[in-house]
Amino acid sequence: MANHDITFLPDPESISSDVAGFGSLLVSTQIPTRADGSLELGGIIEQSECTLQALKVALEHAGSSMDRVLHLTIYLTDMADRAAFNEVYQRFFAKPWPVRAAVGIAALAVEGMRVEVTAMAAKG
Repeated sequence: MANHDITFLPDPESISSDVAGFGSLLVSTQIPTRADGSLELGGIIEQSECTLQALKVALEHAGSSMDRVLHLTIYLTDMADRAAFNEVYQRFFAKPWPVRAAVGIAALAVEGMRVEVTAMAAKG
């Protein structure tokens, strides 16, 4: 059954869309992907920069922006990386800060990946 009030970007045929939209909210999940589509598997600073830049691009493509993010969930494979992630986070976001949660997990989908984010943002 199709949900005509839900939009998936970039493509509902892919295994995972960058953004799903419903009503006036968007949900996006991003991993440390470089602009050329390859994965950044270096240090936490580099991975955090790539992840948040990918989020920025996905939201802008969907008609939103980083200043419209309402909630961010940060998945870290090592909670000791939280301070370094926060350093990068403060370059991408400003007050009022989005509501957020940091979650420590055992592993992500690709070995060496240290961070993934899921965000909810307002459209427009």
